[in-house]
Formats: sequence, structure tokens, C-alpha cells
Amino acid sequence: MLGFEAANEHTRKDLWQAPLGLTGLVWKTQNSDAVFSHLQQKNIAGSPPAEFFRPVQLNDGSEPNARFRTVPLAADRVPNGRSFFCQHVTPELVWRTEWQRHPNGVTDIIGFVIAASHPQQAAQVYAELFGQQALLSDGHGGWKINAGRATVRFITPDRATAEFGKVPEGENGSARMIALEFVTGSLDQVRNSLKVGEIPLAEASGRIVVRAEEALGVALSFREASLTRF
Repeated sequence: MLGFEAANEHTRKDLWQAPLGLTGLVWKTQNSDAVFSHLQQKNIAGSPPAEFFRPVQLNDGSEPNARFRTVPLAADRVPNGRSFFCQHVTPELVWRTEWQRHPNGVTDIIGFVIAASHPQQAAQVYAELFGQQALLSDGHGGWKINAGRATVRFITPDRATAEFGKVPEGENGSARMIALEFVTGSLDQVRNSLKVGEIPLAEASGRIVVRAEEALGVALSFREASLTRF
């Protein structure tokens, strides 16, 4: 989710003017300079590391600046969105216990889903990035990359529709980021939270799905921790 101050409404128009939906895949790094060097070696580098900061309001009333360094992959290799690495210079100002408890019980993002007419082709840039051995077949015509507790999945538009309902499509079958998958301690908490927000939901196969049309272009899927394998 993005927002901007009135004085900055003309900054990064590429972000504000992007179609509604999921447009960014962010990878964690502890060394943005090393990442940039690796991307250059693989001929998939975008711009050099960029530094920025934003103020963070803490519960004690202070407002220190959280600082970051980001390194993007080449824009022409990531259609309909961006893919980049982010180094948290001040992680203690972002990953805070008081911000990690939610009414819906969600504890982790466990899936990031990309739909494309040719899933393996869409995933190829990540095979170049992480090594061909990192790209795994899911046994159903799709491909995946395991990334810590999360999995990045590449599936066909037809399969995406079967899993999530109608989702945004990439132009001429190009890849499009379409869905996020979460793990929760309780589907009842998810169900109740969505009802409070008057957000329509669908239930099937032990999960709750919010269709993309109800969530600004990105489908949301929730599973209980007891039903999830990391």
C-alpha cells in the first residue's frame, strides 16, 4: 500500500500511475552492494543501490528515521511490476513486536503468486538470479522458488482463476503479480475480521480467499498454521 505527502505528489509517478494490484516483489538482503555486484555479473541489474528514509512514530512518542537501501532487478525483466532487494539499515525501527499482532491472527506471508501464460519463462530471471537449482516444478505445470518461510509461485492464468477467482491479467499473456498467501493462527479470526470490514470472502479446501476485485486488484488467501507446511 502506497501513500504520499501533498508536497510529493509528482515524485515517482511510475508508482502512483501503476494499475491497481500487486506490483512489487521485495527480497531481503543484508548487503545491498554485494547484491548489486551479483546482479551485474548476471546481467540483470537495474540501478545502483539507492538510500532513503522515512520517519517512524514509536509508542514512546519519539519519531526516529527508519533507513533503507534498495537494489532493483532490470525493469525489462519484470513486466507489470518491480522486483528488488531491500536492506533494512535500522531493522529495530520496522520489525517491532507491537506491530506484529493483528486482529486477523496473521503471522506470516507464506506465498507470492505470479500468473503467466508461460510460467517457466516468467520465472527464468529468478533462476538466473538464484541459480537454476532454485527453480522447482510444482508437478502441476507451475514452478516455484522457496524463499525462507515463503514460496514464490508461477502458475498459468487458468490455474490462477481456479485458485483465486478472477485476477488481473498481463498484456498478451505476460507475467502479472496477482496474489498473496498468508498463514494465520485462526481462520475464525480472519473470518471475523473480514466481516467487520464488510469484505466478501469465499471458503474452500481449508482456506479463506478474498477475490482480487474486493481487494484493489490483489487476491488474498489465508490458511491456518496447523494446515501449512513451511
